[in-house]
Amino acid sequence: MEMDISEEPFMQEKPPETPQLPAVEPKSPSGGGATGFEDKEQQDLTRMKIIAGVGAAVVLIATGLSIYWLGWVAAPAEVTRLRDIVIIFMALISLLTGVALVLLLFQVTRLINLLNNEIRPILDSTNETVSTLRGTTAFLSNNLVEPVIKLNEYLAGFGQLLQVVGIMRKSTKK
Repeated sequence: MEMDISEEPFMQEKPPETPQLPAVEPKSPSGGGATGFEDKEQQDLTRMKIIAGVGAAVVLIATGLSIYWLGWVAAPAEVTRLRDIVIIFMALISLLTGVALVLLLFQVTRLINLLNNEIRPILDSTNETVSTLRGTTAFLSNNLVEPVIKLNEYLAGFGQLLQVVGIMRKSTKK
């Protein structure tokens, strides 16, 4: 019995197959196939709401504890001293606010001066340039473009006349 080598089964070494994971597509919480920018903005807004809520809760708790301490725990002399400190602190804050308002008024005055003395002349010169440009284009249109168009009209009509008479052949250019 003769065996043909071509018919004999033999093991071919194949590289092991690596499993392919399906591609993961980002999903937006809105379900509308958003680009991701909306998701980022929504996350930032939610984060800001959480921070604001926690801050408000801390302020309320601190206020409640302060009222409790001042009303039932602290001695009247400590409360009077604390009251005086708060009054001094509020006076300093009022002073700083006044200084900030004066600086703001000074800056607004400088801005108005800038607009009147530097921006307005630039706008005036720009308007003058635009009106000059309008005049130039009107002049060129009346004195250059229209005569050239009329000349082309006359030459085209003359060419048609020559074709009708038979002096000139039709051009085969395309």
